[in-house]
Amino acid sequence: MTNTPATHTILVTGGAGFIGSNLCEYLLQQGHQVRCLDNFATGHRHNIESLLGNPKFTLIEGDIRHYDDCLNAASGCDYVLHQAALGSVPRSIKDPITSTEVNVGGFVKMLFAAVEAGVKRFVYAASSSTYGDHPDLPKVEEKIGNPLSPYAITKFADELYARNFSEIYGIETVGLRYFNVFGRRQDPNGAYAAVIPKFVMQLMKYQDPVINGNGEYSRDFTYIDNVIQANVKAMTTDAKTLYHHTKHEVFNVAFGERTNLNQLFDLIKSNLIHYDPAIAQVKVIHGPNREGDIPHSLASIEKAKNKINYSPRFSVKQGLEIACDWYYHNLNLEE
Repeated sequence: MTNTPATHTILVTGGAGFIGSNLCEYLLQQGHQVRCLDNFATGHRHNIESLLGNPKFTLIEGDIRHYDDCLNAASGCDYVLHQAALGSVPRSIKDPITSTEVNVGGFVKMLFAAVEAGVKRFVYAASSSTYGDHPDLPKVEEKIGNPLSPYAITKFADELYARNFSEIYGIETVGLRYFNVFGRRQDPNGAYAAVIPKFVMQLMKYQDPVINGNGEYSRDFTYIDNVIQANVKAMTTDAKTLYHHTKHEVFNVAFGERTNLNQLFDLIKSNLIHYDPAIAQVKVIHGPNREGDIPHSLASIEKAKNKINYSPRFSVKQGLEIACDWYYHNLNLEE
């Protein structure tokens, strides 16, 4: 990964979440001053517990829906890495109002606070859900379809606001369309848990997991360290290289390979059997397809490679080996 100068003050919104806490940890290791803004709606204090004693780390408990919290957090920062959001397609279908308030209303408040605070560049978590029903594979940044969920609409709206704010206010913005990120600290609990930590927890509890549909739906699963690299490169790449017409760009962040759910389950199971041979007895149950799901997703990462020198180091197989080891030694099965 790129080592960045140790003189920056960087705000990570949603810094107690899965991706945010990993970013905070990495940036501190590089010597930066790091601020974490979180309201702990989906983030966890235990994700940042090891960082709290670091004099270069500041925790700000606040909500991106409150403009004063945004302005307080952004004041004096060089960069913002905006990860705060309410994720999950099913959650947005069940409660589109809150998803929109956080993902659009909160986004606009945080972005405008960054403008007001004189932040140099605003890097934000966009989403592969923006591709919607566009049939082409692999997904290229310039071609999107109709969004299939309120969540997808919110993430596309963020891209429109970012481009518009760059044109009106001159702030540099970069959207990173994440494709199915996984790795250490991803929460396996709750109704909207991502598939990988959920599979891990169920296997470790000897529970038969349910796969939606026949298991042939595929995704471009992306290990967390690849995502950290993309954020750092999006933050530090020189503006002359990065921007062309406007001070806004969007990049896919993925590994660039498809894995279907049956293959994913087999990989996780084979990793965990090394720690507990009894897991070999666990079988898959197939259920109905999930509303709002697209059948297949695969990213082209050529644009990110060319523009920000993104070069993902961890394949799904390599990432799963590390992630399964982390979960086996850190997962509390009593939760």
